[in-house]
Amino acid sequence: MEDLELSSDPPGIYACGITPYDTTHLGHAFNYCAVDVLIRFLEYTGSSPRYVQNVTDIDDDMLREAAKRDEDWKRLGDRWTELFIEDMIALNVRPPDEMPRASSVIPDIVKAVEGLIDTGHAYVGAGSVYYDLESWPDYGRLSKLSKVEMLPIANERGNLPDDPNKRQPLDFVLWQAQQAGEPAWESPWGPGRPGWHIECSVLAGRLGETLDVHVGGGDLVFPHHESEIAQSEALHGVPLSRVWMHIGMVEHEGEKMSKSLGNLVLIRDLLDDWSPNTIRLYLSRHHYRERWIHSEQELATSAEWADAMSRAVQEKNGPGPELDLGDAQADFGAAMEADLNSVEAIQVLLRLAQEIQIADDEGHAVGAAQELLKSLAGVLGLRLTPGPPAPDLVKGWHRHL
Repeated sequence: MEDLELSSDPPGIYACGITPYDTTHLGHAFNYCAVDVLIRFLEYTGSSPRYVQNVTDIDDDMLREAAKRDEDWKRLGDRWTELFIEDMIALNVRPPDEMPRASSVIPDIVKAVEGLIDTGHAYVGAGSVYYDLESWPDYGRLSKLSKVEMLPIANERGNLPDDPNKRQPLDFVLWQAQQAGEPAWESPWGPGRPGWHIECSVLAGRLGETLDVHVGGGDLVFPHHESEIAQSEALHGVPLSRVWMHIGMVEHEGEKMSKSLGNLVLIRDLLDDWSPNTIRLYLSRHHYRERWIHSEQELATSAEWADAMSRAVQEKNGPGPELDLGDAQADFGAAMEADLNSVEAIQVLLRLAQEIQIADDEGHAVGAAQELLKSLAGVLGLRLTPGPPAPDLVKGWHRHL
């Protein structure tokens, strides 16, 4: 990434994870495959990043869905987390080093909320605790939204502007007092549960007070990431993240793909018809910041690309002179250094695959070129030789069940 300066060893990368009440759709896959490409490229360049991805297993959406299904919220979360992990394994996505549930760090969240109260950034109202935005005039720095622009967006995403316990409509919940039928934990303010934003601030803190890269969907810039900044920087007095990596939205049927709209293209359904390599190429043919529209035609083209690369590494190694690798490795590296330009990187791989096939037809030795193609394709999460996912990858994901 152009503006990424790795100042910690290992560099810390945090991604906002799933809210596990439904299965993996194409937008999820675009998000987590983009992080996977970042991790793989950093490793390719000699770094050893440390990666944390949370699970938002306790929040309004989880409780609403559990009630609708008449299912225990924790059982619901565990079931859908397991299905998400199976999808990630199928797509050859490497596991995070840590995948903590929000419900596993309640004492740490309570401590953070106490710290915000003690420093004048939060206040108590009827057993709930709210962030006082008057104490943080920098709110809006990331999203560049005015308070007038913020309010309708916040209201669409769970804000209750008329809550009588709030001092002003945009103040957000850090600790929610228990409501009838909801799970709760003890706190100095009474039984309750954490707010969404403070969960991520605390879990991101596993990597230190300042992250190297914070990843999340573009729809999380406001209010989620904006609120994370207000919380974390008020607590620690240092920037929350050196780089923000916001992933573009995937559209289908004219709108952003989301569970709430019901216009989902599920990874499990795609895997019935398309190979994991096809899906990975389909995702990487879009720059991670790009907003794009799901297309069956692009999937079909991606399948042709995947087949061409797989055929290239299966060509026989001829007796003639070794194929000149030219600038393939340098061109691939330059593309990825330019803000993870996977779009151009794929073109480098396709040119190399074509050169291998032509050289093989002419009797050249292509073994070194084939190894290079497999190595570079691996940075984009492709497996060009047949076989099951790597045992270490599977084992790493299963640790998080």
